[in-house]
Amino acid sequence: MMSHPRSAFAAALAANAVLVVATAGGDRALAQTRLEASYTITFARIPVGNIVTVLELGASEYTVSATGHAGGVMRSLVSGEAAFAARGTIKDGRAVPASFTSRIAAADENVDVTMVLNDGAVEKLTIVPPPAADRVPVTEADRRGIVDPLSAFLLPRPPAPATGAAGGDLSPDACQRTLPIFDGLQRYDVKLAYKRMDKVAADKGYAGPVVVCSVGYQPIAGYRPSTPLIKYISEGREMEIAFAPIAGARMLAPFQVSVMSMLANLVIKADRFEATGAVQ
Repeated sequence: MMSHPRSAFAAALAANAVLVVATAGGDRALAQTRLEASYTITFARIPVGNIVTVLELGASEYTVSATGHAGGVMRSLVSGEAAFAARGTIKDGRAVPASFTSRIAAADENVDVTMVLNDGAVEKLTIVPPPAADRVPVTEADRRGIVDPLSAFLLPRPPAPATGAAGGDLSPDACQRTLPIFDGLQRYDVKLAYKRMDKVAADKGYAGPVVVCSVGYQPIAGYRPSTPLIKYISEGREMEIAFAPIAGARMLAPFQVSVMSMLANLVIKADRFEATGAVQ
């Protein structure tokens, strides 16, 4: 798929936001809600990749995995394949990660990451091969108070501000947050702010209201300043994520990610967003 903050805008999403889920680990018999979603990545309206996601939510635990690829006309920005997986607990409606793994196979990098977390801090981190010296150094402080890029874009669904408000039980408050993301290699902040309510319809599954958040990206550590995608998303481009409710759960997940440009827009949009009840 892409190298690491790319996962934030494709996974997710990322999320969702945002990236492609092949299978979710864990005991499926414990799952209360299962979300299966697939996304098409377009650049200048030309398909350049895809993402498939599976999320399983239990009463107090969750698992999510992702795999995806991108290339074609986006090759100058990013190309390759990736797989991601995260597991954790649900506390007060929030995803609290306990582990995160990723495998990146890109034109400029092939790397495996395994990360164990405890209360927002990295307890154990394995990177194979070790990070190159041209990355901005990551400090111990950068490994605390963080969330992985898959768990980050599973947002709690706050109560709506008023009965009958646009978006049903969606609330602008869902967007009012900064996501402190660390993927084992890169530490960055994704700053969300409320933009508008909207309506969407997937080819299969969800059709209804979404809450749209503007997105600000701030690289902090572990990145390569010369990477084309880092430059692309750091140049003040207008970015937004539309979050849809997960049926049967008090959480939101990315439905669409958009990066606007005068030359061409990058869009990651769900063509399937389907939640089902308890898995037997």
